[in-house]
Amino acid sequence: MSKITTADFQKGMFIEFKSEPHQIVEFQHVNPGKGSAFVRTKVKSLKTGHVQEFTYKSGESAEQLDINTREMQYLYKEVEKYVFMDNESYEQFTVLAQVLGHYADFLKENEIYQLLVYGEDVIGVRFPKKVRLKVIETEDAVKGNTVSGATKEAKLETGVMIQVPLFIKVGDVVGVDPELAEYVDRVNQ
Repeated sequence: MSKITTADFQKGMFIEFKSEPHQIVEFQHVNPGKGSAFVRTKVKSLKTGHVQEFTYKSGESAEQLDINTREMQYLYKEVEKYVFMDNESYEQFTVLAQVLGHYADFLKENEIYQLLVYGEDVIGVRFPKKVRLKVIETEDAVKGNTVSGATKEAKLETGVMIQVPLFIKVGDVVGVDPELAEYVDRVNQ
């Protein structure tokens, strides 16, 4: 751990807040005309996923956490836990559903993901900007239904439902933004 000041804050940075690991989700330097400057910060607990706001005085210090990124293979889901395996040591790690949040809907078995490790605990997953998933269920497009920007619902191989353009068929592989749970593009194989 190393001491940093509010001037060093960056979105995505990991800090110790109230003796627990948190990630900075948002921050804003505020310099009112009267009084001293401060930093309005939103931090997300890496244990509970709870987001809260906190105001730091400008120049106040915080502890930056040393978070390691390790590539691990997603193996399977067990009730509300997800099991990953480190590809180098073959050690298995269990990650709670609340740590993954809505990203859990986009996990694909046997895929490699970057997990954030603090000490011996997995505290998060660094998801790619786009995941590729196969469409397993959707309605066929109706001839003549060509309204610009029209969408339909599709079920992907992980079980998640998203809106896709009318031209997408069962068996197509689509790119999906896991953060927004939105269709990005059709992927040519």
